[in-house]
Amino acid sequence: MEGATRKVAIVGAGISGLLACRHLMEKGFDPVVYEASGCIGGVWSHTIESTKLQTPKHLYQFSDFPWPDTVEETFPDHRQVMEYITSYAEHFKVLPKIKFNCRVTGIDYELMSNCGKDDNIECWEQWSGSADLFSGTGRWSLTINDRSGTATVYRADFVILCIGMFSDLPRLPEFLPERGPEVFRGKVLHSMDYVLMEKGLAAELIRDKRVTVVGFQKSAVDIAAEVSKINGNRYPCTLLFRCAHWLLPDCVATLACRNLNRLTEYMIHKPREGFFLWLLATLALPLLWIHTKILETYLKLAYPLRKHEIIPDRSLIEQFRTCTTPLMPEKFFDAVNEGSILLKKSPTFGFCEDGLILEGEESNRVSADVVIFATGWEYDKKLTDIFSSEHFRTCIAGSSAPLYRDCIHPRIPQLAILGYVVSPSVMYTTEMRSKWLAHLLAGGFTLPKIQEMEQDVNEWERYARKFCKDKYERRRAGVLLQIHCNDLILRDMGLNPRRKKNFLAELFSSYGPADYRNV
Repeated sequence: MEGATRKVAIVGAGISGLLACRHLMEKGFDPVVYEASGCIGGVWSHTIESTKLQTPKHLYQFSDFPWPDTVEETFPDHRQVMEYITSYAEHFKVLPKIKFNCRVTGIDYELMSNCGKDDNIECWEQWSGSADLFSGTGRWSLTINDRSGTATVYRADFVILCIGMFSDLPRLPEFLPERGPEVFRGKVLHSMDYVLMEKGLAAELIRDKRVTVVGFQKSAVDIAAEVSKINGNRYPCTLLFRCAHWLLPDCVATLACRNLNRLTEYMIHKPREGFFLWLLATLALPLLWIHTKILETYLKLAYPLRKHEIIPDRSLIEQFRTCTTPLMPEKFFDAVNEGSILLKKSPTFGFCEDGLILEGEESNRVSADVVIFATGWEYDKKLTDIFSSEHFRTCIAGSSAPLYRDCIHPRIPQLAILGYVVSPSVMYTTEMRSKWLAHLLAGGFTLPKIQEMEQDVNEWERYARKFCKDKYERRRAGVLLQIHCNDLILRDMGLNPRRKKNFLAELFSSYGPADYRNV
């Protein structure tokens, strides 16, 4: 096939990389995947013992490769997830395409020698300089370091970055002089370092120690739950956070995911919506408000954590809009109420010899032997650093708008980015974009002109800023509009976005990966 002569390089063998490789192979391409580690799976290959899915498995699955019947849990643990991912890679023969222990340290775009001086990327009207993605205008040069440190160069006609957001570059707080970790006599590490430790060494590090975990997202509460399980009430784990969030138990997560249907999305304003959809969303807003208030009341009654200082900073509806509501297992609530996890809220803190000083007051201290930062990742910096060219670094860092169809930057030719979008199920959203991308590379459709793509992403940015306000992030632009975004993708591919059998099912039935099995 013609696709086999086009060199496509995929960086990363996590879920995004596996999906991109599989669907390109279906279109006749022969991609090569470079993976820095020695295994597939991304973050699932290195995680703590207690980690499990926070999305029901019917949403976290490949569209044409369902979970095996032996997995009966609604929220499988990390071992089951890894077995499922590995089975997928083996079934679709993706593993032979992967070069393990090969880290891509930089990529650079090279204009071909036959291009004229006027072929300036900034002046192109079409993405990649023409309507043909493989027109020969340019290609990418990838610098690859293997396990021995030997550097090689691979040249590709197209690059797909699947490097993930939750690894490699940890985000760490900044401290005032003489208030940083250097004055602390205990151990300080990031959740990344903790996760990479062997199980026995990690348990030894925290056993019978006063442990403080800084953060309040999923990794923070997972680590706190693991510490509380080992140390119990004798050495309770302190969870120190700056912003309070609603805590949703598994049962609420399951219920919420079953209501991901078109009717729910009709309640939400969309970019470029017509008058009818605008009117529908405006009239439905009171219903959405009532729904969230009922849920808030239920959470307060069923999980009364006010005595532990978990007081929401903003309404639950805003939490849903920006997807910053952690979904917590029941054991976390039990540990808090039993006293093996202590919750502390402070806008700022610093270190002292034997622990932490909260809010800059010497009298307000938390004694600690071990401090674990679960403070997130510098995912945008990780993305920009892989580009050798300052021009492309500026394109990424200087753009606050989302990517076109969540994977294409209008000003970076012959390159796609997968896995940099927030969703209840990364597997679900990435698979749809992988299918779209494979269809694009196979010539199934052409991209709009650069200015048209920029107008589209700018419209998404205006929409998201209006509703997310100060919580806006580029990667969150379409978090509540999964069905709508999939509709756009299917229309690009010339396919019918209506996936249900009749009107009522289309309106009220939940959507999930299985609905897109035949795409």
